[in-house]
Amino acid sequence: MANVIKLRKGLDVNLKGKASLETIQTKVQGQFALIPDDFYGMKPKVVVKEGDIVKVGDALFVDKNHPEVKFVSPVSGTVALVERGERRKVMSVRVDADGKQDCRVFEEKDPLKLLLESGLFGFFRQRPYDVVANPEDKPKAIFVSAFNSMPLAADFEYVLRGQEKEFQAGLSLLAKIAKVHLGVSVKQKAEALMAAKDVTVTVFDGPAPAGNVGVQINHVDPINKGEVIWTLGAEEVILIGRVVLNGKVDLTRTIAVAGSEVKTPKYAQMVVGQPLKEVLSGQIDEQKSLRIINGNPMVGVKTSKDGFLGAHATEITVIPEGDDVYEMLGWIAPRCKEFSTSRSYFSWLRPKSAEYTLDARIKGGERHMIMSGEYDRVFPMDIYAGYLVKAIIAGDIDRQEALGIYEVAPEDFALAEFVDSSKLELQRIVREGLDILRKENS
Repeated sequence: MANVIKLRKGLDVNLKGKASLETIQTKVQGQFALIPDDFYGMKPKVVVKEGDIVKVGDALFVDKNHPEVKFVSPVSGTVALVERGERRKVMSVRVDADGKQDCRVFEEKDPLKLLLESGLFGFFRQRPYDVVANPEDKPKAIFVSAFNSMPLAADFEYVLRGQEKEFQAGLSLLAKIAKVHLGVSVKQKAEALMAAKDVTVTVFDGPAPAGNVGVQINHVDPINKGEVIWTLGAEEVILIGRVVLNGKVDLTRTIAVAGSEVKTPKYAQMVVGQPLKEVLSGQIDEQKSLRIINGNPMVGVKTSKDGFLGAHATEITVIPEGDDVYEMLGWIAPRCKEFSTSRSYFSWLRPKSAEYTLDARIKGGERHMIMSGEYDRVFPMDIYAGYLVKAIIAGDIDRQEALGIYEVAPEDFALAEFVDSSKLELQRIVREGLDILRKENS
């Protein structure tokens, strides 16, 4: 019987536009882009040039500090563009797909070498610092969260259907590297999750952010200074399983296309780096001011219809931007249909099942930080979130270490940022704090 951990702190935000449980297929055509910024913490070195012919699984760029960590083409075709920005920063490497999906075959038997050669090691992230993992480290454990509790997130149980063998094969390979912890939701019943082999299954019962791997690490096997834990998305385990079973890289993902501004929210089979217009054309009102997000509304990255599917994205979300809204009476209006964590709006009278349409407005300006405990109400980790944020702002590294910065990632502060009356960009602050700490300890 799996261990059950009950979490009481957190907040579920019920947004309109959940994806219905049906999947559409997309064509592998057009120009695909692999974006180095999706793999935070590494320095890209491009190993192809424009005009080169590549197969699925051929390296497009590598990490300068660890050249054995490769980042591979999701499609076969011709390298069309190496896009650079200021100071020659690599923005993307683009490939014109030939529609054939010719694949490089991988026969490596060593688990770590297979991951490195196939380019799938780049999907691993490490704690501390929440950056691309270092293959030279020996992790004390690998954590996989099989559910995402953020609003409009994809339902992994649905995504898993028909891919159970690949998922188990991926888990079994990970178990050859380090002890594997699989976090599942109390609402999930799939046998491939609850009876997964070669892993330790832990069930979590509670509101968001229970699905965050950082929350699960904190409650199962906390990180001490000097220790390293690797993390991996549940669908990325399936990608590994495909290589194990077939010897070929297949970066096809089942993406939730969701949000209040999507006409018919549903799932779509997409390849990493695929143009978003493939699924958004005809699904959004282009005359409106919209926020298109690679990911969910809490932790996703702003993009556009002309953007590309992010490497780690499990959903594409479209919500109103909110910059074209005029509200009579402003903040004093009763706002019966607006979500609020307090009872300042009359919407608290609505049933818990009510869905809300939220836009991207902050609704207020940055102000002094008040220690009201509002972070702690939505932060289910054994960490004083408010004090940690203050230590990061102050640049007090010793205090940050004492308060548990090695265990956190920016996404763990997404809900605290959502409820923050001071309107601070907590995820940005935590990211900057982790970067400084990483530089100091290097």
